[in-house]
Amino acid sequence: MSKELIRLSNCSMAFDGEVVLNNINLYFNDKEFLTLLGPSGCGKTTTLRIIGGFLKPTSGDIFFDGVRINDVPPHKRMVNTIFQKYALFTHLNVFENIAFGLRLQRPGGKKLSQAEINSRVMEMLEVVSLKGFEKRDVTILSGGQQQRVAIARALVNHPKVLLLDEPLGALDMRLRKDMQNELKRIQQATGITFIYVTHDQEEALAMSDTIVVMESGVIQQIGTPEDIYNEPKNAFVADFIGESNIVDGIMRSDGVVEIFGRKFKCLDSGFDPMEQVDVVIRPEDIDIVDEGQGALTGTVISITFRGVLFDIIVDFRGFKWLIQTTDLSPVGSKIGIKIDPDGIHIMKKGPFSGLYGDYSSYSAEYDEIGDAKHEYEPTHSDDAFE
Repeated sequence: MSKELIRLSNCSMAFDGEVVLNNINLYFNDKEFLTLLGPSGCGKTTTLRIIGGFLKPTSGDIFFDGVRINDVPPHKRMVNTIFQKYALFTHLNVFENIAFGLRLQRPGGKKLSQAEINSRVMEMLEVVSLKGFEKRDVTILSGGQQQRVAIARALVNHPKVLLLDEPLGALDMRLRKDMQNELKRIQQATGITFIYVTHDQEEALAMSDTIVVMESGVIQQIGTPEDIYNEPKNAFVADFIGESNIVDGIMRSDGVVEIFGRKFKCLDSGFDPMEQVDVVIRPEDIDIVDEGQGALTGTVISITFRGVLFDIIVDFRGFKWLIQTTDLSPVGSKIGIKIDPDGIHIMKKGPFSGLYGDYSSYSAEYDEIGDAKHEYEPTHSDDAFE
């Protein structure tokens, strides 16, 4: 069982009377890769800065290994931080950048010998795959190499926790993906707790042991990447983590939900009979079939080629569905859609209901969707059971 390392207890933060964190309760386990995920202004960076000691919460407590640390300054916490701007010392080479913190005299601590400094720097160069770069000028390194130097500099002091505030933001897409793998490898190799902040859901899904989804200073959901993606708690989480079609539904009974007047089998239970619910259907879980074989019928109004698959927008009674498929259906064609029970996820209604999931404004390239017309033709059966 993992050991709890950090706990935020009833933490709130306000700036000039504006609440940016609202009574956060959250803990972080030792040797865990945890990601704080959410849009700009959701409170994730504020949470990170409270852990690092750069901000003191308006109310609530921070515990490190069971000890309250609200008043402990950043330099006395066993925490290091990497920001989006790496702030490397341009007048020092790679070795000296990494060794900089080791050369500082610690209050009450002994100065490290040159032999120990050499050993620890070379160890970190090995960890971040920069062995042989120790004499390089940091200004001629690539963005990914500079980030590795920043990581090595942060880890060489053997912190218990590394805080990472959107460190991949300055890198191009290919390098970002490479560094995602590297960060996960480094975290596993060192056993240090990583607390990572990002607004990029792909990064969160790729690297994390645990994801904390935040919005408006409130934690919306905590779970593994699989839990967050497959079992979102509300419409905000479903929309923010990947693409989702979110429609109104009625729970007829356990395992049966009604959408657009059609009954679908699902795997969810525990709802009241006839309860109004939000129904989440991921674009990749929708199968395109012939018009006459579909539980629902719609008209294709837009297609975008994404390399491996197509993004297809389908109009059904004015609601725009996103379908991701390798099967091409031309614009204007009538299609049927089929959804298996395990492709349907039921959520209780909440404050985010009705705000997400209709792809009328999916992107700029779909502006024409608002003018699309589709005459609905009812199918013969009231049920979608097969």
